Amino acid sequence: MQTLPGPSGKEFTDFDKIKFTIKTKTGKEVSVAADRCGGTDSYATATDTNGEEVFRYWMPDEEDKIAVEKLQAKYPTAMPYFFTQDPDYVTVKERVAKHTVTGEEAEGVATIGVAVETLRVAEYLTPLLMEQLQD
Repeated sequence: MQTLPGPSGKEFTDFDKIKFTIKTKTGKEVSVAADRCGGTDSYATATDTNGEEVFRYWMPDEEDKIAVEKLQAKYPTAMPYFFTQDPDYVTVKERVAKHTVTGEEAEGVATIGVAVETLRVAEYLTPLLMEQLQD
């Protein structure tokens, strides 16, 4: 975990790395590990019950790294993580703009309701996870 000051100067503590296992009532389980503060690169893995990796997502991929280099040269004072997320920002902005004009659902974009529910889950889990880290 890291504690850093926000724009207001107030400090916030957040997870920079996490690893957990989810077990269902039927006995199935999946483990997930993620590191979101490793510079401009991020990854997440999922493992099976034997600890064998079954999936890995790495950002940026080789194609994205080329785009990142171009954006870094064009905007040298911008935060580096903006560049790896640039294609996603463009997609979200295009979908929301289309929704604003046509009224059609912004496909793949979370609604305010989804965001609120996600924050509720995070607020529920955070003290539980922090307590486990103290053990």
